[in-house]
Amino acid sequence: MRDVEIRIASESWEFDEIHRFNHQTFAEEIPQHPVNGTRRLVDRFHDQNTYIVAVRGRRVIGMVVVRGRRPFSLDQRLANLDSYLPSGRSVCELRLLAVDKASRATGFLPPLLDYTARHCLREGFDLAVISAITTQLRLYRHIGFEPFGPLTGTAPVQFQPMMLTLERFAARLPASFQRAGVTARQPSSFLPGPVAVQPAVRAAFARSPESHRLPAFEHLLTSTRDRLCRLAGARHAAVLLGSGTTANDVVAAQLSLRSSPGVILSNGEFGERLQDHARRWNLAFDVISTAWGEAFDVDSIRNHVANAPRGGWLWCVHCETSTGVLNDLDAISSVCAEARVALCVDAVSSIGTVPVDLERVSLASAVSGKGLGAYPGLAIVFHDTTVDPAPQLPRTLDLGLYGAMSVPFTHSSNLVSALQAALTETDWEQRYRELRETGIWLRTLLERLGFRIVAAASSASPAVITIALPPQVASTRVAAALEHAGFSLSAHSRYLAQRNWIQICPMGGASRSDLSSVVTALAHVCHRVSGGAFASGASVSA
Repeated sequence: MRDVEIRIASESWEFDEIHRFNHQTFAEEIPQHPVNGTRRLVDRFHDQNTYIVAVRGRRVIGMVVVRGRRPFSLDQRLANLDSYLPSGRSVCELRLLAVDKASRATGFLPPLLDYTARHCLREGFDLAVISAITTQLRLYRHIGFEPFGPLTGTAPVQFQPMMLTLERFAARLPASFQRAGVTARQPSSFLPGPVAVQPAVRAAFARSPESHRLPAFEHLLTSTRDRLCRLAGARHAAVLLGSGTTANDVVAAQLSLRSSPGVILSNGEFGERLQDHARRWNLAFDVISTAWGEAFDVDSIRNHVANAPRGGWLWCVHCETSTGVLNDLDAISSVCAEARVALCVDAVSSIGTVPVDLERVSLASAVSGKGLGAYPGLAIVFHDTTVDPAPQLPRTLDLGLYGAMSVPFTHSSNLVSALQAALTETDWEQRYRELRETGIWLRTLLERLGFRIVAAASSASPAVITIALPPQVASTRVAAALEHAGFSLSAHSRYLAQRNWIQICPMGGASRSDLSSVVTALAHVCHRVSGGAFASGASVSA
């Protein structure tokens, strides 16, 4: 069936085909309407309908209509429709489900329904109602529809009102649906990195490499640093080869030059890693910790640092990537400013995903990949003052050298060019808004399906959604099944596997269509892996 394409109808010839097919099905085959000489039947809600069609060549061989405007046709058939439906749902009506007679055994109905489900999710619907012709009740039940209310219509053409929730559809979704059926899907990544990059970023990376000693490269690097500073509200930025770990080692190296002890905040894996950085640099520090997934008590932090000695510091993670918690940077920076404590921030997963203001931050780490949307390989260290070289530090980790010499060591023009392209090509206000709205939408969808999200809504990053699966659903097994279906989710990291957590990270700009696909697949795989124990999600929230 690779010659069949499923899409939303938009062209005039498609609508001509829809009217022909509508007459063929609902006048000639099913005597719901009288046969007419034109052999065309225009639906009465045509201007309000979204037609999802299966097309072979220039022939419509299958269709279903999605309509979200009330009153539905079913409202007119069944008084008090809402009294039969579960409350708190966003409802749409499915109509005119039809498959060409000659194509009914060819297997494109599942992908047609999968496409329809993903469209409904994008539009915010999580419950569909339909008037099912009584001769096809077995098919509708197989899909997951449940009957409600009395029969409507007049014999011999009668209809059973039926409803389908998103969770019932996902639980019945065959594994073969997950590859989007008729047309092959490209693998989709929902990892916290590396992320998908824009064509302009790929093009910039593909340019011929330039020497890091040329004035043109120094100009490129200076321009990139300036853009980073404007994006993050910082005064200075150093860009060096390396990872987020490298950037945090640079921060730790600077803290080692201070004589006063500090405080590290820890509520997840990366807070614990900051402690490891500090120990390796022989820093003196206290730890304020809370349970993984919980936000910090700002008053406790204030009390702890109130009498900090001159030169004291506090180091924390902004977006705790392990849990999806977005720690309150504004509150923490206010506390540090009151106590005259230098604030250092791991902003690796927050820069580029949420607005960040580093004006009151002494040192902060970031990377070129993740939220910034470029390739991994560049470590970024923001700092609020000029820094002198420190001969006692390893050369590659001496922040002062990157200010004094600008390009002290061999650098990659390809990586820097790609980063500058990502910074230039992105409308950051729009990105933040879309990611915030998508994060709320995704969280609502997952919770509706019964998944428990580790971070509370009040302290959640929109870019990292960490899901705690129930014991009977092994996260690594679920991730492997999803990988086979074309979806890459994070679950194999030690700290995730130990807690049976899995993550969906839309920081690469994933569309709602892709996210609805992976959520539907996730619900189905959890249902299958648990042997049917995971259904509506009641077991998850226990």
